[in-house]
Amino acid sequence: MSTRNLLESLLQSGQDLAQRGQKLAEQTLGIPESGTERDKALANLGKGAAVGGVLALLLGTRVGRRVAGPLLKIGGIAAVGTIGYNAYKRWQANQNSVVTPGEPINKLTDESAQTRSLLLIRAMIAAANADGHIDESERAAILSRMQSSDMSPEDQAILRAEIDHPLSVEELAKQADSIIAKSEVYLTSLLLVDEQDTTEREYLNSLAQALGLPWELVKQLEAEAAAS
Repeated sequence: MSTRNLLESLLQSGQDLAQRGQKLAEQTLGIPESGTERDKALANLGKGAAVGGVLALLLGTRVGRRVAGPLLKIGGIAAVGTIGYNAYKRWQANQNSVVTPGEPINKLTDESAQTRSLLLIRAMIAAANADGHIDESERAAILSRMQSSDMSPEDQAILRAEIDHPLSVEELAKQADSIIAKSEVYLTSLLLVDEQDTTEREYLNSLAQALGLPWELVKQLEAEAAAS
């Protein structure tokens, strides 16, 4: 079982959704709330787009607008690690003291890489649930989508466990063991929220506070992500 591979698939599918653009997303990935049209939209994604379909459901019915934003274009694990570390370095350059950053995810190996990957998957799912749209019907749709796809049983089990019990911002913060890990939690959370939505903006603010991220670093992370 590799949480690293699952995280990579989620991030890459986000990049793919973004590259399709808003119009195509609204036509083929704008998942209706219910009914036969919803089932048809999901079926049209095809088995090969299993993770992308799950990500679209996690994004919610506003997927078309969200896909049009810049943050989903971040790409894979290497990009998350690089963006987070670059933001840290730019922030650190203006500080009087040196903070030991920890290793970015793209530099981790073995168990450390799996642990960090699971944390970031948890962060993405918690952020997806920030507006409360993952109710029982939405959860059932996500599980149905996974079961009818070619996702491995191991990947399905990971996502099901996290969707059933999304972590609070405090629980996420306890699992982030360095300022780089905290930055990556915030960065991956950005992918799944609509910053223009008041509830979701409040979630990001609460997350940053729980993580103990300096406000200047938070703004640097957002700027680096938007410029990627």
